[in-house]
Amino acid sequence: AVFSGGHVLIEGLPGLGKTHLAKALAAALGLQWARLQCTPDLMPADVTGAEIYLTAAGGASSFQFRPGPVFAQLVLVDEINRATPRTQAALLEAMQEKQVTQAGTTHRLPSPFCVLATQNPIEQEGTYPLPEAQLDRFMFKLTVPFPARASLRAMLEVSLDAEPSDALQPIAGPQDVLRIAALCRTVLLGERCKEAAVELVMATQPLAEATAPDARRHIRYGASPRALQALIRAARVRALAAGRAHVDVNDLAAIALPVLRHRILLRLESELDGLDADAALASIIDGWRNRL
Repeated sequence: AVFSGGHVLIEGLPGLGKTHLAKALAAALGLQWARLQCTPDLMPADVTGAEIYLTAAGGASSFQFRPGPVFAQLVLVDEINRATPRTQAALLEAMQEKQVTQAGTTHRLPSPFCVLATQNPIEQEGTYPLPEAQLDRFMFKLTVPFPARASLRAMLEVSLDAEPSDALQPIAGPQDVLRIAALCRTVLLGERCKEAAVELVMATQPLAEATAPDARRHIRYGASPRALQALIRAARVRALAAGRAHVDVNDLAAIALPVLRHRILLRLESELDGLDADAALASIIDGWRNRL
């Protein structure tokens, strides 16, 4: 997501290390980072910044823009679903446009710019779930499972008295991130992969001709054109990380689930039957691969 210019929504229970993941990523890449703790009383100006009225020593007065925490290269938004829709909209507008407009003046956000937002799947009181149109702004939705017994035991060896993310040394810098991002955009994309990506997105559309039977039965709304762009951008990064100068269909298959899971809406009947988006998509992706 960092190298392809996207943002990530991370869903998991409290205490699973989502905040330290963001700190470690920022430290390793040498990025300036900021943290926002979302609460119902958080205002849009607390995120984007505001005009402050200042009086100079000589008596001259003027308004001056004070940037908010969103003016960082990596922004951790903790419990985004605790912020009100108005504050969510201000944040997600900055994510999409990569700029903040205040008092008629446009302020560009730094580059690179990436938002890692977290949400707790079991909290219901005092939360405002993100609408589907806003979920679509995130390139990936990742789920953080509860760690296995061996992982729990290993945590005692490395994080009992200090957090490892606090001592990480950078192995890169912002210019390195931008250089790698530019390199990812040069990865070749063949006609076969273009057609395969389009077919995968169309397979999630319940009314399209290429719709998979499971999609027609379980999905109310399918993935958007933004999902197609996210598939290609993420597949380019994965191909480059594997040492290839071209995208393969396997790259699309590997990142399809985190790209699509938050972009489809299941039918109510399927949800009542206990089906979740991951299970529905797994069947669709398997059928798509078999048809290639």
